[in-house]
Amino acid sequence: MKTIVENVINTYEINKSKFITKIIKVNDIEDVQIELELAKKEYKDATHYCYAYIIDEIKKSSDDNEPSGTAGTPIMDVLNKNNLNYILCIVIRYFGGIKLGSGGLIRAYSTSVSNALKKANFINIKDGYIIKINCEYTNQKQLDYLLKKVKYNKEYNEKIIYTVECLEDTLNILDNNNIEYKIIDKKKIEIL
Repeated sequence: MKTIVENVINTYEINKSKFITKIIKVNDIEDVQIELELAKKEYKDATHYCYAYIIDEIKKSSDDNEPSGTAGTPIMDVLNKNNLNYILCIVIRYFGGIKLGSGGLIRAYSTSVSNALKKANFINIKDGYIIKINCEYTNQKQLDYLLKKVKYNKEYNEKIIYTVECLEDTLNILDNNNIEYKIIDKKKIEIL
């Protein structure tokens, strides 16, 4: 599974219709709603705002008044074929006066998204965890060494409190070194 590093925008024209594709990294449904509203404000005179998004198991697409199955489904197909997650793709269409037909619309939306993805840089993501570790000051060097390949923050109090984003293999390392930790949440972790 992967996502994009940075948001991408691309324009594709066919038979006087313009398709502006925005591929946006999102974290949740709220991000999706915000981005859709922004697109509608930015391109307020567009004919259609078709989209698809994938956030873990949540997948949704919209044809936005294009003929059923000619816009949202092709967008979603391209996202799925590229094994993407935490992704929103909005294709803003300006109708150019020439009807493309169902097959033409499907090809136009698919091509528009595929062309935009050619501009994207990707990063792999895996299932991971957010954990907390309470550490004595005397054990700080050992823990810093064990966590050298993961992202963490430290808070200094009576003990040092580590908040760590990690994969399963880090949990195994901590277990093998008898380091106690508490799993706070599950999270998708970006792998460089």
